[in-house]
Amino acid sequence: MAAPDSERDTVPATTEFDVVGTSPIRHDGADKVTGRAVFGPDFQSAGLLHGKMLRSPHAHARIKSIDTAKAKAAPGVYAVVTANDLPSNGGDRLVDLGIGPIRVEFLRNNILAREKVLYKGHAVAGVAAISAHAAEEALALIDIEYEALPSVMTISEAMKPDAPLLYDNLKTSGLGEASDKPSNVASRLRLSLGDAGNGFEDADVIVEREFDTSAVHQGYIEPHNCTALWNTDGRLHIWASTQGAFGARTAVAWILDLPVSQVKVTPLEIGGGFGGKTALYLDPVAALLSKQTGQPVKMVMTRQEAFEGTGPTLGSHIKVKIGATQEGAITAAQASLAYEAGGFPGSLVTIPAMSVFVAYDIPNVTIDGFDVLTNKPKTEPYRAPGATNAAFAVESVVDDIADRLGIDPIEFRLRNAAKEGTPRAESPPHALIGGVEVLEAMKHHPHYTTPLEGPNRGRGVAVGFSGSIGFHSSCTITVNADGTAALVEGSSDLSGSRTTVAMQAAEVLGIPAEDVHPSVGDTDSVGFTFLTGGSRTTFATGWAAYEAAQDVARQMIARAALIWDVNADALKLEHGVFMSTADPELRMTFKELADQIEATGETVLGRGSVNPSGAGGSFIGDIVDVEVDPETGKVDILRFTAVQDVGKAVHPGQVEGQIQGGTTQGIGWALNEEYFMTDDGRMANPTLLDYRMPTSLDLPMIDAVIVEVPNPAHPFGVRGVGEASIVPPAGAIANAIHNAVGARVGELPMKPTTVAKAIWDKSNE
Repeated sequence: MAAPDSERDTVPATTEFDVVGTSPIRHDGADKVTGRAVFGPDFQSAGLLHGKMLRSPHAHARIKSIDTAKAKAAPGVYAVVTANDLPSNGGDRLVDLGIGPIRVEFLRNNILAREKVLYKGHAVAGVAAISAHAAEEALALIDIEYEALPSVMTISEAMKPDAPLLYDNLKTSGLGEASDKPSNVASRLRLSLGDAGNGFEDADVIVEREFDTSAVHQGYIEPHNCTALWNTDGRLHIWASTQGAFGARTAVAWILDLPVSQVKVTPLEIGGGFGGKTALYLDPVAALLSKQTGQPVKMVMTRQEAFEGTGPTLGSHIKVKIGATQEGAITAAQASLAYEAGGFPGSLVTIPAMSVFVAYDIPNVTIDGFDVLTNKPKTEPYRAPGATNAAFAVESVVDDIADRLGIDPIEFRLRNAAKEGTPRAESPPHALIGGVEVLEAMKHHPHYTTPLEGPNRGRGVAVGFSGSIGFHSSCTITVNADGTAALVEGSSDLSGSRTTVAMQAAEVLGIPAEDVHPSVGDTDSVGFTFLTGGSRTTFATGWAAYEAAQDVARQMIARAALIWDVNADALKLEHGVFMSTADPELRMTFKELADQIEATGETVLGRGSVNPSGAGGSFIGDIVDVEVDPETGKVDILRFTAVQDVGKAVHPGQVEGQIQGGTTQGIGWALNEEYFMTDDGRMANPTLLDYRMPTSLDLPMIDAVIVEVPNPAHPFGVRGVGEASIVPPAGAIANAIHNAVGARVGELPMKPTTVAKAIWDKSNE
């Protein structure tokens, strides 16, 4: 099909496509299933040394002294580094790894603690040795004197006026001013729309509740890792498991006080990320160790280090108040969102503040957000960061209101669903979204229309919304003589995005997806590309591939015009065939023209670099049936249906996998997963045996229903898909539990003891 010329001339997304909308085999599939794909821990190099980190045994302590002499003298040890080996200048500079600006000082101090340790597992020193064993043995020889300090482990403790402080000079910023005295609340924000006070006066029913959620881990199977070589020419080479090679390049350069051009980052295959691999932990330390030794240094975390020394997602304390009329119209909503940042500012509370009520059309809204420091690892994103917590709270209250009004829960949501033009407290009104279409699909789905029978069984529903981002992406396409194309793009591939990006190029060129050979380039090989995250890759990097393919098409049309001695304006490319609009005899396939161009010794190289807006957002709804054991509180999932508006499913098979994967993670968060912390700041379950993630044995088949409301701001109607599916499961399960046993659970995870307590409390009211 012919490709549009610009963002303003987009293809109607209702068009039937040749490639987009099919499900070809993933380009990297064979390498992944046979074990040939090279992940970070697989990387090898001549003279490779192994690095390990010494980590704090305290949740909060002052570092009085560090003596590394014995470790340096140990057999097989090549180098030892501490925070004193890191530069100290430029700490006020802000670097964005893709999750918002962070001060370089905070990044440095999280990588290697300088004056204080702020959580158990905080890295203090790094060792490079001939083997991982030798490095581990040397860690025990480093002598550190600590002065233990009081710690704060919960949001409520941290926000008390007399709480022990993580920082003596950090004051709360936000709302146009800073606090008078130091605080563990790093910042606060307020978003508003209309007048919530007046809105509540108009309400006939008001429900107000509080909710607490635990921090959870992203659950990637491959732990953090990197290899660094500070080469003899002064350039630093890094091979890493990262969601954003360019962000990592900038951060490493600034942390080590280097020009960005002196750092090259090569992203390797990633064994799961989900937001957790946007952060840096090892790279600058491996770089310093390599500089001291003159040899490449590889560092791979253990599973316990991944739990204790990297960022989980955000624990929270949430208050939600919603009012509605007797007819079922929501008049006002209010939320207080206190989210854990861990040991350094930056809980990303802005994201849940922007999403907490965004699924609904509410005329009067007030939202307060608090970024709260605790003596835990610095929190990091996890698939729609913080939105799961917020939806758990809001959807529980929405269900309570529908129940009090005697209105079907889906019907109540339909009456209040956000749609195109609905005002938002945090940004311009909604563009075209599929909220109503998703709810209608839920309402008529056999799962919802089939009665649920049996004691202690309940059905729950919930909805959620996740916004998406655009930002910069780059791509190049080289045409081969045999009519295939080599595509290089800059987005780390977390979930098959090589294929969805290649498919969009193939659609423009009119060739099979299998004839586009995609690869992920390093930071020297492709133009700047923002991180893989924010549900942006298929949207934005796919758009870059689309533009690169258009560039290819223009160049090849110009070559065809020369061959045929006609004006290029009279030629077009449709379904892989170059043809004249005036002379039907002038036709040549993509392969035929590629062969002729190659014979002339010329090369066709298409380039695409975009910074698109209009990423759109994705609306999703869940239906879940549960059975609750009233004696033990154990919850079993009997049936689960997830309905999501995906704009246009570029690869429907992968879209279903995204929906099912995110839903599974949401179920784990809802029922099992948590950072179980002791009073002294120790994580008591830092293994995959004790940190209970759901497996296929715990779940029924998740029915993924694809709804397509095309995004008019994208050439193929694409929306971000990957994040929304984790948002509503906890709320839907909470509502199902309530409908099964009559008890409202206000904590995540809703583990058996928590559910049993809620049942007990309800029976004793």
